[in-house]
Amino acid sequence: MAISRVSLGRYHNAISWVNLFCQITFRGINILISEKVYMDYNATTPLEPEVISAVTDALRFAWGNPSSTYLPGLKAKDIINQSRDSIARMVGGKAEDIIITSGGTEANNMVVHSAVEHFWKSCVAEKGARERGHLLNGSRVLPHIITSNVEHDSVKIPVENLLKTGRADVTFLPVSMVTGRVEAEDVVSAMRPTTCLVSVMLANNETGVIMPVREICERVRAVKRPAFSPRVLLHTDAAQAFGKIHVDAQDLGVDYITIVGHKFYAPRIGALFVNGPGTSTPIHPLLYGGGQERSFRPGTENTPMIAGLGKAAELVTTNLAAYESHLLDIRLYLEQRLLAVFGEEKVRFNSHFPGSDTLPNTCNVSILGQGLQGKLLRFFLICVLARPSHVLLNCGVPYHVAANALRISVGRQTSRQDVDVVVADLRDAVEHLEQMN
Repeated sequence: MAISRVSLGRYHNAISWVNLFCQITFRGINILISEKVYMDYNATTPLEPEVISAVTDALRFAWGNPSSTYLPGLKAKDIINQSRDSIARMVGGKAEDIIITSGGTEANNMVVHSAVEHFWKSCVAEKGARERGHLLNGSRVLPHIITSNVEHDSVKIPVENLLKTGRADVTFLPVSMVTGRVEAEDVVSAMRPTTCLVSVMLANNETGVIMPVREICERVRAVKRPAFSPRVLLHTDAAQAFGKIHVDAQDLGVDYITIVGHKFYAPRIGALFVNGPGTSTPIHPLLYGGGQERSFRPGTENTPMIAGLGKAAELVTTNLAAYESHLLDIRLYLEQRLLAVFGEEKVRFNSHFPGSDTLPNTCNVSILGQGLQGKLLRFFLICVLARPSHVLLNCGVPYHVAANALRISVGRQTSRQDVDVVVADLRDAVEHLEQMN
């Protein structure tokens, strides 16, 4: 039997490449491989041609140090300023609200660090309360952070580290097993007098569920707090949202938004939106150096990558409606084809939650059947995690369903023909595994 091989990306539940034409042998079976169909756009995206042009032009013509006052440096500085303007327009902020970072991980760590630093410099600054074990009003003082149990590791692990080292208290709110969302009521119920940060992602990378960040911000700001309590800072990691849905900082009501370039056809660089950095909203640097980025993130700027990020942001601002429409059309076609080929009794959509909006491009699906649990992945994958996704389990997806989950995320260039190839490949895989049992 000739079948095509499905290779996955970093996550065991993310379809990455479907290859056709070219023969190889895998476990004694001829497998046909040819041109590649990529369907793991939630993991990363290719650069748009306009972005490549912006990067290469900057490499050629804007090679100067942006801190220099002669022409090549001024050219580089101008490109950075233009890019900052474009990023600000995409996020609904001002140019001065944008701090360029190396990526989403740095941006998220900067937010966590800033919240803890602000806690100590505000409410508990009185009389050395920062000392470990100090009592304030008879209680041991530690900053308290609220986040969810489905966050990206770049939020989850930094706050876990603070918890393990005794530098903060952390509440990991479970998402609703009905909606797949963090509910605003649960956030409010978890608040304490020492709460200094609420960090909830805007859209989940595995299920595509869009979190009620605006409602969370409104409810948190409405809570009456004791006079000694710190301001509660509000953050959302919007890595998966840009280029797929509309994101507006003022509408959301957040203090910080994490921006990740490689998720919306930009290079692997990022930015942090801060609503009035250092004035309206505290921000404390992780690094110290030459004063770039107003000393919030020092280090000589990577002009070409910043140019690419700015161009990608410009494309999102101009074309978002068309992008969103295309992604939704392709994802709906994908889901229709899966149902048509496998039938409702075999298909479980792990990205469908009653009452919840989802990203237009994300389909998390399990193909069920006798003898398929876990084997569909293990048969075709180069690498596979030993256990199902904790995100799906935390969303209430049964273990045996999560064990066969595939995250299929479509992109701007994905066609219906690509979908047909993927679904046919999955059909062949399922048929072969069923024949083996």
